[in-house]
Amino acid sequence: MKDSAAVKISKPTEIIERTITLCGINDIMFDRYAGDNKTQLEPYQKLYFQPGNSKVIGLPALNITSFLSAHNTNSAPKRLRDARQFKKIANACLSFTQIKQSFIPLLRDGKPIEFGRFVDDHDELSGMYIHRAVARLDKGIPNPKERPTLPAPWELTFNMLIYPNKEIKEVEIQNLFEDGVRALGLGTFRGVFGKFYVKQWD
Repeated sequence: MKDSAAVKISKPTEIIERTITLCGINDIMFDRYAGDNKTQLEPYQKLYFQPGNSKVIGLPALNITSFLSAHNTNSAPKRLRDARQFKKIANACLSFTQIKQSFIPLLRDGKPIEFGRFVDDHDELSGMYIHRAVARLDKGIPNPKERPTLPAPWELTFNMLIYPNKEIKEVEIQNLFEDGVRALGLGTFRGVFGKFYVKQWD
């Protein structure tokens, strides 16, 4: 007997798949979390390396997911949409989009960018440099920061699935990327570093 209350599952042909390329227009900064607040990482250890390849650098797909859906840090919905509505939009992005790759290599001239080693705060192979600054914590406590930073140009290409739903349309997701270029970017210290434009949405 057919269950009239059964959930309708979208057919593969109903799922939208887009190939997206983001092209960096300024430097992108990295600050990979060590897993606790006591472990001190060397600057190169704050990069994300492709699994199985200790030279190719990139971003976890979760960084882009955070760009679309984060509540507690800056995200495109939080920064660009009505404060009363942004959580609903962020939740919809989290629920109904999926990036097929778990790790996205950074590209330059169509080739993965490889990291060599820092000599005098600079890596000749990738062009990476160490950005040094002092952040201020509560009560003005200084917090020196050393973060590896990759100069533009750089690109990220990935495949995104958009599942049919009643909460958010593809055009709104695309608008969040298009508008996000001016308001925030990818990586760490978003809004100052990691800005991009959408080069491809096919």
